[in-house]
Amino acid sequence: MGKRKQQLLLYSIILFFLVLIMISASSCLSQSHSNQGIDNMASRTPNEEQPQVHCSRERSRAAWKIIEEYLMPFVEREKYQLSSRCRLHPSNDIFRDQEKHKTHLDINEWRCGYCKKLFRAEKYLDQHFDNRHSNLLNVSNSKCLADLCGALHCDFMLNSQSRKTKCNPAAAARNHHLCEDLANSCFPVNEGPSATRLHEFFLRQFCDGHTCTKGRKPFSRGGRKHTSVFYLAISILILMFLPLFYLIVYLYQREMRTGPQQLKRMSRPGRKPKPS
Repeated sequence: MGKRKQQLLLYSIILFFLVLIMISASSCLSQSHSNQGIDNMASRTPNEEQPQVHCSRERSRAAWKIIEEYLMPFVEREKYQLSSRCRLHPSNDIFRDQEKHKTHLDINEWRCGYCKKLFRAEKYLDQHFDNRHSNLLNVSNSKCLADLCGALHCDFMLNSQSRKTKCNPAAAARNHHLCEDLANSCFPVNEGPSATRLHEFFLRQFCDGHTCTKGRKPFSRGGRKHTSVFYLAISILILMFLPLFYLIVYLYQREMRTGPQQLKRMSRPGRKPKPS
């Protein structure tokens, strides 16, 4: 019975450590939720004498996400360097520097990279940029990336238009023309094989979707492959618990092989056994 109690005690200790690991992991994931020192009201005080920017930050962000996901992986594969004359170049996005200074700490926590203030949502951080850091915008040289949304299918990404909306042939023709201009300026066919391949790719990936013909959708060539954070977390937990699981199995199998042992009473030498 003493050995049995020791094994039960060992199992209890292992389960105790498993519970501690799970509690510590969950506390690390939710730690940032407890940080409530967030300055929302301070971001609403506008700076004086700052130039107004007539450019949609939301649509510019959507356009850049499309470029990052559906264009840049293929440009990187070709080892092609976009010219600064290309409207898709990062330097031509008026909000690019501010977007780089965003840190998404958790679902309800964003940090300003300039002054380190915390905000509960991205929209409050955007307001903070407009009110406190608008002087950092490169208004003179950069352009509004949202102006290219027609060519890049931003509405398809934002899902702001119903899929059942009747197609406008005139709008589709304008966006197709703008898309071809981007292909010609960013990937001139006279700059070599890589530019030629990317030019053809851009036409198929973006421009072919500007039509009222059914069955034609944008981003037909696919985009960047993402690693799921959920599956990554599950893999880490499995690697943490796997050694403990094998330890429990090993101890259980050893106990089953040993089995209960019956102790026999031994008689002392020189003494006769008692008659039954």
